[in-house]
Amino acid sequence: MEPEEFDSDVLRQFVLAFKKGKLKPIVKSQPVPKNNKGPVKVVVGKTFDTIVMDPKNDVLIEFYAPWCGHCKKLEPVYNELGKKYKNEKNLVIAKMDATANDVMSDRYKVEGFPTIYFAPRDQKNNPIKFEGGDRDLEHLSKFIEEHATKLSRTKEEL
Repeated sequence: MEPEEFDSDVLRQFVLAFKKGKLKPIVKSQPVPKNNKGPVKVVVGKTFDTIVMDPKNDVLIEFYAPWCGHCKKLEPVYNELGKKYKNEKNLVIAKMDATANDVMSDRYKVEGFPTIYFAPRDQKNNPIKFEGGDRDLEHLSKFIEEHATKLSRTKEEL
């Protein structure tokens, strides 16, 4: 509830609207990017469902904090990863500032930075957390190729 003025009538209207299921959640979100054509897509609170939860695409999503040293170190590697897979029609490499945007699914728990999940196109409610590997191009690529549902290019031999 974000009323401009607060009194008993405003509160009553809010409670009635809540009971009728007519309230929309308030989503903390940065503005939707005007240009999102780079190799790494920027996700904000308002675009989480349309990008990450899109059933047509696999999505690798990094949740980061702008002040995080590990995130800053990962950024050039993550951009390189985006460039490597930019021609894949069914794979999106994405990132989201988790300090400025609400994560719209409780399946994507962010308890530290960076947190990386792979959301297969056919199992958006069962994302796979990247854990235990180095955050380098080789290990992130292997993680993608291991979990991707549909890659157009042949898998590279390691």
